[in-house]
Amino acid sequence: MGRLFSITLEGNIYSCKHCHTHLGLADHIISKTFQCRHGRAYLFDRVVNVTLGEKEERMMLTGMHTVVDIFCVGCGSIVGWKYEAAQEKGQKYKEGKFILERFKILSPDGSSYSIIQDAQLGGSDTDEP
Repeated sequence: MGRLFSITLEGNIYSCKHCHTHLGLADHIISKTFQCRHGRAYLFDRVVNVTLGEKEERMMLTGMHTVVDIFCVGCGSIVGWKYEAAQEKGQKYKEGKFILERFKILSPDGSSYSIIQDAQLGGSDTDEP
């Protein structure tokens, strides 16, 4: 096994909740209204310190997408996914973008997010920007 290489970010940082490896900056969030099976998720323009899994076709609320899971380089936890391709014309804006699941990351203030918070918020968000 080689030496672990990770990028240290500065600013308002989202990090892995397991090992605190930096993953993305608040400035790179495109949308905070996405949903995943564990609750809310954020769409990022770019992220760091992740490795990519295998491409797979996945049916989502907004149609079929080609995605790859993304894993934290620090601990190997799945932290979200990357959109490789969208079948529907209205979903093409997601291509090349990343989802970080709020349940799996820490916010810039170090707080985590629980599924219970989603239930208390109510409503049904879509994954539209």
